[in-house]
Amino acid sequence: MLRETFAQELRQLQDEILRLGSEVEEHLIIATDAFRKRDDLRAQRMIKADEWVNERRLEIMMACMKLIATQQPTAGDMRLIAATMEIVGELERIHDYVKGIGKISLMIGEETFPDNLSALMPEMAEKARFMLHRALEAYSKKDAAKAKEVPIEDTAVDHLYNQTHKAVIDYVINNPGKMEKAHRIEWAAHNLERSADRVINICEWVVYIGNGKYEEMS
Repeated sequence: MLRETFAQELRQLQDEILRLGSEVEEHLIIATDAFRKRDDLRAQRMIKADEWVNERRLEIMMACMKLIATQQPTAGDMRLIAATMEIVGELERIHDYVKGIGKISLMIGEETFPDNLSALMPEMAEKARFMLHRALEAYSKKDAAKAKEVPIEDTAVDHLYNQTHKAVIDYVINNPGKMEKAHRIEWAAHNLERSADRVINICEWVVYIGNGKYEEMS
């Protein structure tokens, strides 16, 4: 009976991670769209939402520690709990990038820039979101092989970021007076690139769940 209760609590913990991850996925898209459309209201919502994400991280961390303190997890269960604690930290950090995009949008304000400077950001956001979705699927199934398939997709995100970087540099060369705000656009894109990098960290922890070895993939 005790073992059944523990297994149920462990599943609930995983479900909480998946729910939080789903929110982070959605917010990557919303924040990017708000940035492109200079939607201050939605940008502010994404900034505010970060408080909720931080609270959920603490709640999940406390639940993990409670399981360790009150149950007797096997080695496999202990790996799952330890990885879950790391993964929720990565989700919180990804949402920090979401919040950052919102803040950058507010900093830029109503000033307009050529569309090509941020044109690739929606594709970057979608690729990062899909990477996160696949990583969380692998986590839910404890599938190390699936987790190892995700990091290769980061190459496409990096390529889009490099194109954005070049577009910003070209613009600044011709418009030196716009340098500071133009670079803010690049920084918003960089937040998406870093979000994808954080997804790779999640994949590394999923692999750890499966085989007990932490393998760097980046």
